[in-house]
Amino acid sequence: MEQCKRRTDFFFYVWLFFLLSCFGWLWEGFLYLFKDDMYVNRGFLTGPWLPIYGVGGVMLELLLRRWRDRPLLIFGFSMIVCTALEYLAGWYLELTWKVKWWDYSALPCNLQGRICLYSALLFGVGGMLLVWLVSPLFSSFYRRIPWKIQVGAGILAVVLFTADAAYSAIYPHIGAGITYR
Repeated sequence: MEQCKRRTDFFFYVWLFFLLSCFGWLWEGFLYLFKDDMYVNRGFLTGPWLPIYGVGGVMLELLLRRWRDRPLLIFGFSMIVCTALEYLAGWYLELTWKVKWWDYSALPCNLQGRICLYSALLFGVGGMLLVWLVSPLFSSFYRRIPWKIQVGAGILAVVLFTADAAYSAIYPHIGAGITYR
Protein backbone atom coordinates (compact mmCIF):
# COMPACT_ATOMS: atom_id res chain seq x y z
CA MET A 1 0.00 0.00 0.00
CA GLU A 2 2.86 2.41 0.78
CA GLN A 3 4.25 1.99 -2.75
CA CYS A 4 0.82 2.85 -4.21
CA LYS A 5 0.63 5.96 -2.01
CA ARG A 6 4.02 7.14 -3.26
CA ARG A 7 2.89 6.75 -6.87
CA THR A 8 -0.27 8.73 -6.31
CA ASP A 9 1.76 11.41 -4.54
CA PHE A 10 3.97 11.74 -7.62
CA PHE A 11 0.94 12.10 -9.86
CA PHE A 12 -0.57 14.63 -7.45
CA TYR A 13 2.39 16.87 -8.26
CA VAL A 14 2.05 16.14 -11.97
CA TRP A 15 -1.60 17.21 -11.80
CA LEU A 16 -0.75 20.22 -9.63
CA PHE A 17 1.89 21.27 -12.17
CA PHE A 18 -0.63 21.17 -15.01
CA LEU A 19 -3.39 22.83 -12.99
CA LEU A 20 -1.12 25.75 -12.13
CA SER A 21 0.44 25.91 -15.61
CA CYS A 22 -3.02 26.16 -17.19
CA PHE A 23 -4.11 28.70 -14.57
CA GLY A 24 -1.05 30.82 -15.42
CA TRP A 25 -1.89 30.63 -19.11
CA LEU A 26 -5.46 31.79 -18.43
CA TRP A 27 -4.36 34.46 -15.93
CA GLU A 28 -1.87 36.08 -18.28
CA GLY A 29 -4.17 35.77 -21.26
CA PHE A 30 -6.96 37.56 -19.42
CA LEU A 31 -4.58 40.23 -18.09
CA TYR A 32 -3.65 41.06 -21.66
CA LEU A 33 -7.27 40.80 -22.77
CA PHE A 34 -8.16 43.60 -20.37
CA LYS A 35 -4.97 45.55 -21.08
CA ASP A 36 -4.96 45.30 -24.89
CA ASP A 37 -8.55 44.21 -25.71
CA MET A 38 -7.13 41.09 -27.33
CA TYR A 39 -6.53 37.57 -25.99
CA VAL A 40 -2.95 36.43 -26.54
CA ASN A 41 -1.28 33.12 -25.78
CA ARG A 42 1.57 34.59 -23.73
CA GLY A 43 3.59 31.43 -23.40
CA PHE A 44 6.77 30.16 -24.97
CA LEU A 45 4.91 26.93 -25.68
CA THR A 46 2.03 26.52 -28.10
CA GLY A 47 -0.33 24.73 -25.71
CA PRO A 48 -2.52 26.15 -22.96
CA TRP A 49 0.12 26.20 -20.23
CA LEU A 50 2.84 28.39 -18.79
CA PRO A 51 5.19 25.93 -17.10
CA ILE A 52 6.83 28.60 -14.95
CA TYR A 53 3.59 28.75 -12.93
CA GLY A 54 3.56 24.97 -12.54
CA VAL A 55 7.23 24.73 -11.59
CA GLY A 56 6.94 27.59 -9.12
CA GLY A 57 3.76 26.22 -7.57
CA VAL A 58 5.10 22.70 -7.14
CA MET A 59 8.31 24.09 -5.64
CA LEU A 60 6.31 26.19 -3.17
CA GLU A 61 4.08 23.28 -2.20
CA LEU A 62 7.05 20.98 -1.64
CA LEU A 63 9.07 23.58 0.28
CA LEU A 64 6.36 25.35 2.29
CA ARG A 65 3.51 22.92 2.98
CA ARG A 66 4.89 22.15 6.45
CA TRP A 67 4.53 25.83 7.36
CA ARG A 68 0.86 26.27 6.41
CA ASP A 69 0.31 27.97 9.77
CA ARG A 70 3.08 30.58 9.23
CA PRO A 71 1.70 33.05 6.68
CA LEU A 72 4.52 35.60 6.84
CA LEU A 73 7.10 32.89 6.26
CA ILE A 74 5.11 31.56 3.30
CA PHE A 75 4.72 35.09 1.91
CA GLY A 76 8.45 35.86 2.18
CA PHE A 77 9.67 32.56 0.79
CA SER A 78 7.13 32.70 -2.04
CA MET A 79 8.43 36.11 -3.02
CA ILE A 80 12.04 34.94 -2.98
CA VAL A 81 11.58 31.56 -4.67
CA CYS A 82 9.23 32.75 -7.43
CA THR A 83 11.18 35.95 -8.13
CA ALA A 84 14.42 33.95 -8.45
CA LEU A 85 12.64 31.46 -10.72
CA GLU A 86 11.24 34.26 -12.89
CA TYR A 87 14.65 35.92 -13.18
CA LEU A 88 16.37 32.67 -14.14
CA ALA A 89 13.64 31.74 -16.64
CA GLY A 90 13.76 35.19 -18.24
CA TRP A 91 17.55 35.07 -18.43
CA TYR A 92 17.51 31.57 -19.97
CA LEU A 93 14.84 32.41 -22.56
CA GLU A 94 16.67 35.60 -23.57
CA LEU A 95 20.00 33.78 -23.78
CA THR A 96 18.58 30.91 -25.83
CA TRP A 97 16.26 32.76 -28.24
CA LYS A 98 17.46 36.39 -27.97
CA VAL A 99 13.87 37.46 -27.20
CA LYS A 100 12.08 38.62 -24.06
CA TRP A 101 8.74 37.08 -23.15
CA TRP A 102 8.15 39.75 -20.47
CA ASP A 103 9.67 43.13 -19.70
CA TYR A 104 9.20 45.03 -16.44
CA SER A 105 11.56 47.86 -17.44
CA ALA A 106 8.76 50.43 -17.25
CA LEU A 107 7.91 49.45 -13.66
CA PRO A 108 9.74 50.76 -10.60
CA CYS A 109 12.17 48.55 -8.66
CA ASN A 110 12.97 46.22 -11.56
CA LEU A 111 16.14 44.29 -12.29
CA GLN A 112 17.05 44.21 -15.99
CA GLY A 113 13.32 44.17 -16.78
CA ARG A 114 13.18 40.48 -15.77
CA ILE A 115 11.76 40.95 -12.28
CA CYS A 116 10.19 43.76 -10.28
CA LEU A 117 8.89 44.44 -6.80
CA TYR A 118 5.25 44.48 -7.94
CA SER A 119 5.42 40.94 -9.34
CA ALA A 120 7.40 39.76 -6.30
CA LEU A 121 4.59 40.97 -4.02
CA LEU A 122 2.02 39.18 -6.20
CA PHE A 123 4.13 36.02 -5.94
CA GLY A 124 4.01 36.33 -2.15
CA VAL A 125 0.22 36.61 -2.13
CA GLY A 126 -0.13 33.86 -4.74
CA GLY A 127 2.13 31.55 -2.76
CA MET A 128 0.08 32.09 0.38
CA LEU A 129 -3.15 31.34 -1.49
CA LEU A 130 -1.59 28.24 -3.03
CA VAL A 131 -0.22 26.77 0.21
CA TRP A 132 -3.19 27.74 2.41
CA LEU A 133 -6.14 27.20 0.09
CA VAL A 134 -5.57 25.86 -3.41
CA SER A 135 -3.31 22.91 -2.65
CA PRO A 136 -5.38 21.54 0.27
CA LEU A 137 -8.60 21.88 -1.76
CA PHE A 138 -7.01 20.32 -4.81
CA SER A 139 -5.61 17.48 -2.69
CA SER A 140 -9.09 16.75 -1.35
CA PHE A 141 -10.47 16.64 -4.90
CA TYR A 142 -7.54 14.63 -6.27
CA ARG A 143 -7.77 11.91 -3.60
CA ARG A 144 -11.34 11.11 -4.75
CA ILE A 145 -10.23 10.33 -8.30
CA PRO A 146 -9.60 6.63 -9.03
CA TRP A 147 -5.91 5.76 -9.18
CA LYS A 148 -6.06 4.56 -12.82
CA ILE A 149 -7.45 7.93 -13.90
CA GLN A 150 -4.84 9.81 -11.84
CA VAL A 151 -2.07 7.89 -13.57
CA GLY A 152 -3.60 7.73 -17.07
CA ALA A 153 -4.49 11.41 -17.24
CA GLY A 154 -1.14 12.34 -15.71
CA ILE A 155 0.79 10.35 -18.30
CA LEU A 156 -1.33 11.75 -21.15
CA ALA A 157 -0.69 15.32 -19.95
CA VAL A 158 3.06 14.67 -19.72
CA VAL A 159 3.13 13.19 -23.26
CA LEU A 160 1.21 16.17 -24.72
CA PHE A 161 3.39 18.64 -22.81
CA THR A 162 6.60 16.91 -23.95
CA ALA A 163 5.47 16.99 -27.58
CA ASP A 164 4.63 20.70 -27.24
CA ALA A 165 8.00 21.41 -25.59
CA ALA A 166 9.87 19.56 -28.36
CA TYR A 167 7.95 21.43 -31.07
CA SER A 168 8.38 24.77 -29.30
CA ALA A 169 12.11 24.24 -28.85
CA ILE A 170 12.34 24.34 -32.65
CA TYR A 171 9.52 26.82 -33.28
CA PRO A 172 9.09 28.96 -30.15
CA HIS A 173 5.85 30.85 -29.77
CA ILE A 174 6.95 34.44 -30.47
CA GLY A 175 5.54 37.54 -32.12
CA ALA A 176 3.44 40.64 -31.55
CA GLY A 177 1.84 40.73 -28.14
CA ILE A 178 3.86 37.71 -27.02
CA THR A 179 7.49 38.83 -27.02
CA TYR A 180 9.47 42.04 -26.81
CA ARG A 181 12.15 42.83 -29.33
